[in-house]
Amino acid sequence: MSKSWLSRWWDKLTPIAQSTVVLLATPLLVLNVWAVSIIFGYFRSILVTVLIAALLAFLLSYPMARLEKAGLKRSQAALLVLVLTLVAVTGLALTVLPFVIDQAQQLVTKLPEWFDSGKNQLMMLDSQFAEWGWPVNLDGLISQTSDRLKREIQSIAGEALNLTLNVAFFTASKLLDVVLTIVLTFYLLQHGEEVWQGLVGLLPGPIQGPFSSTLRQSFRNYFLGQLIVASCFGTALTLIFGLLNVPFGSLFGLMVGLLALIPFGGTVGVIIVTLLVALRDIKIAIPMLIASVVIQQLVENGLAPRVLGSVTGLNPFWVFIAILSGARVGGLLGVIVAVPAAVVIKEALGSLRYADSDSAETIVLPTGEETPVEIGQS
Repeated sequence: MSKSWLSRWWDKLTPIAQSTVVLLATPLLVLNVWAVSIIFGYFRSILVTVLIAALLAFLLSYPMARLEKAGLKRSQAALLVLVLTLVAVTGLALTVLPFVIDQAQQLVTKLPEWFDSGKNQLMMLDSQFAEWGWPVNLDGLISQTSDRLKREIQSIAGEALNLTLNVAFFTASKLLDVVLTIVLTFYLLQHGEEVWQGLVGLLPGPIQGPFSSTLRQSFRNYFLGQLIVASCFGTALTLIFGLLNVPFGSLFGLMVGLLALIPFGGTVGVIIVTLLVALRDIKIAIPMLIASVVIQQLVENGLAPRVLGSVTGLNPFWVFIAILSGARVGGLLGVIVAVPAAVVIKEALGSLRYADSDSAETIVLPTGEETPVEIGQS
């Protein structure tokens, strides 16, 4: 397997020259990232609408392809898939959202009582340590953190409630954006392939095939993997919390499931709900934490890899860096697309390094499968 001209040129450089190239390229890379961030901020509303529509069209293209195989025309399949999706989303919003808002309001009113309960439990634990003769004194910790922790928890709960209310009234205040997103999604479902081929055609010929295959596979594996993990994790936790008589168990299970859509979000969600329940009753929080960790490991390490194989192929460290970078550049939308974008960059660099413009290559996809791709073929 011959290397590309870029790899051959890099190999000819001396170590000093390679270091010089890296030192010169790094500021340019940082400058480009900064420029992209500025441009994204200027055209944020337009780009957010386009990106959301593109993601929806990408995910809905899979059921649409099945309908096309069943004999429906492309326009009919696109319309049917979009209508069914809108009906499903509207049904969930009308049934789940009022319940979530009601539970969140009750939780906010209960937090002061839970905090006082947590403070009493710490005082009882401090007395128990004193009876056992252990050199541990929690008086200072309780007095220093009580008021501050109470304010922080109430602030977080209030922000979460405001976010829920904002989502509830999102359609009313952003009706035009919603309509534009739906229309653009319908258009991309019908003509997305032509748009995609036009964009890929702007790339150099040797990387068009590997880039297209890697991008499709990376986004598919990532989003379906996160959806499987979040759905199974949230459903299982809701059932377990109900069996353990966890207060607001349905709300907590739904919250952790939604957070699990983001890498590391499930872990953060489990920690938050465990701390909240521990304020009320530590005896419920301990088995709740154990059950959550067991279910999380079963879902993430057992179910998701069996369904999709390796979801990203990225080291967790780079996943974390990608999420932070995406959040800094694009907010929540940046977090959503950060990991698959990082996978694409990783695979594109690998393809550039080993690309052969004169013969066929074997591209290793993020799933671990190998597929022959004719280099230069668009």
